Amino acid sequence: MPYTADSVLPEKTLSRAPQPLLFDGDGLGLRPWRADDVSAVHAAFQDPLMHQWHLMRSDSEAEAAGWIETWCKEWEGERGAQWAVVDADTDRLLGRVALRDIRLAEGVAKVAYWTTAAARGQGVAARATNTLTRWAFEEIGFHRLELLHAIANQASCRVAAKTGFALEGTKRSAFLHPDGWHDMHLHARVQGD
Repeated sequence: MPYTADSVLPEKTLSRAPQPLLFDGDGLGLRPWRADDVSAVHAAFQDPLMHQWHLMRSDSEAEAAGWIETWCKEWEGERGAQWAVVDADTDRLLGRVALRDIRLAEGVAKVAYWTTAAARGQGVAARATNTLTRWAFEEIGFHRLELLHAIANQASCRVAAKTGFALEGTKRSAFLHPDGWHDMHLHARVQGD
């Protein structure tokens, strides 16, 4: 069935080229995930704060290896785009930033991120989100990026505000965390913000 509007981004917009390395110009790098990131990912998910705000937990390095394999395949299928956030000089893992639920035809995706315990409070999530957002709008041509977080996750709300994602509303009882259902803030940026 034909649509009434043209696709914002055609198929193969992402997968026609290898996933790029992105840099913030201030010591932060975003690079594709590698098999040798397994231990660092597993270690990051041993942090109790990760368990509070994320659905997944890593019970073994083999499980983390499976995640990385999946994250790498998402680029090819244009369903998601996941980057390891690293110190540009040492390649030490600082976190993750991603575009999830990509809908190329609509030019829409959801931004997600986490940081390791050692990287928190240093602006890593905001810098990585800014770098990814700039690339998504300026290099690729996305029209809208959304960002969701539990209302109780004030650190994530600060990242959204610092990176120009306007608060658009509240999704009531929208996400199940270990302590029960949480209301979620919906933030977004659109091309030209």
